[in-house]
Amino acid sequence: MGGPALASLPGRLADCLRASEPAAKIACVHGLQADWLAGRIELAANMPRVPLDVPGRPARPERVSPHQVPRRRADTVVGRAALVHALAHIEFNAINLALDAAHRFVGMPAAFYADWLRVADEEALHFELLDTHLTTLGHRYGDFPAHDGLWDMALKTAHD
Repeated sequence: MGGPALASLPGRLADCLRASEPAAKIACVHGLQADWLAGRIELAANMPRVPLDVPGRPARPERVSPHQVPRRRADTVVGRAALVHALAHIEFNAINLALDAAHRFVGMPAAFYADWLRVADEEALHFELLDTHLTTLGHRYGDFPAHDGLWDMALKTAHD
């Protein structure tokens, strides 16, 4: 008798990319990395992927153009919170970007996917740390506006 069926990497990547709430995305990414390292994920490197133009993300923060994001001043608590929020938003985007890199490119060596899964897992940890610190400043992720410049660039370069 064979062991339990392995989950497919493309399917698990898509699940994590679609997760919208930060806690769900973080849990998905950490679970994916743990399952990958434990050998519970089938590479399925040649399995076609359905491109995702917009990853899952929470309703907040409000998305604005990069020029509309207010200046962040580090000389006030609110200013420091806005700065930490901006860093947390960068890390949240970095999770999606790492997942996208592993999802977008078909037929790469296993080491390519392993590296991007590790990056996604590390970015998830970075987000968690910043989000925790943000709460010590009296704010939550989503309290300040943010832009999608990093993801917009990923879409512009999706062909290459």
